[in-house]
Amino acid sequence: MTRRDSVRLVAGSTLLAGCTIPHHAPTAAELSGAMPMIDAPIVLATWNHGKPATERALAELAAGHSALDAAERGVMVVESECPDRSVGLQGWPDRDGIVTLDAAIMDDTGRSGAVACVRGVAHPIALARRVMDRTPHALLVGPGAEAFARSEGLHTGARPLDPEQERAWREWLRERQYSPRANSENHDTIGMVVRDAKGRMAASCTTSGLAWKMHGRVGDSPLVGAGLYVDPKAGAAVCTGLGEVVMRKLTSCIAVERLRSGASPAEACRDALHRLVEAGPLAANVQVGLIVLAKDGTHAAGALQPGFTYALGTAAGVTLHEAPAVA
Repeated sequence: MTRRDSVRLVAGSTLLAGCTIPHHAPTAAELSGAMPMIDAPIVLATWNHGKPATERALAELAAGHSALDAAERGVMVVESECPDRSVGLQGWPDRDGIVTLDAAIMDDTGRSGAVACVRGVAHPIALARRVMDRTPHALLVGPGAEAFARSEGLHTGARPLDPEQERAWREWLRERQYSPRANSENHDTIGMVVRDAKGRMAASCTTSGLAWKMHGRVGDSPLVGAGLYVDPKAGAAVCTGLGEVVMRKLTSCIAVERLRSGASPAEACRDALHRLVEAGPLAANVQVGLIVLAKDGTHAAGALQPGFTYALGTAAGVTLHEAPAVA
């Protein structure tokens, strides 16, 4: 068996309570994601912290809001409170003791907005949405993005590190060693894909990036085609993990383009991950997780290494799963 053959994937399809439900009991094929389920909203989000985010996104859909609204407001939950300190202003700082944030959002009309290396913004995903809705641009960075946040009332201002951030940073300064490890902090990023009852789709990513990164470092999360990608005829994908690997291979775009060419979500996920395997040392001993959601609601997930977890929104609620990995 080749490494390509050994990428094992999981797939599923879901219903949201309160929406149109088929009159027949779901078959085993439907429950496994092998068959589409029409008019069935679905939300998937990366890592354990994706569970409360998915719950919020499902609630937004149940209230009649769009897939784009759900993708934005769902991940805001984790921006406000992230137990593993990899998202939002509570995230671990860079090597200079500064917390900088990246975020992006995209819908199925091709519109997108993103911000990178911003400080003092409690909800960078909301700022990314404003970039999409209220500017002619796709990406704002650094002080310029912060100035736009102030004009939009989204800039909360600089604040000192909290005691836990300060302690961890001071400890890191003693040795000043930096070596990304797979699944450290069950991190990083929260990425989300959403399909509403009308079949509209959206995706979002938000992160504080790698702990102890060089100041000014930007990962894959705010880059369309790398951290996230949506195509109106095919579906959507989001990535999580070491951004330097993802951004050099455009993993999300590859996965969605495979959907567009007729591949199933499982095949698209397999092929996109295999591109990383082919990178050899570039992808060795690091983690990249990938979620792929097709237009018809079928989906798949996979990862380079064991340990990538994701949340899945279903008619029964939200459940956590671990995605199979490259052997």
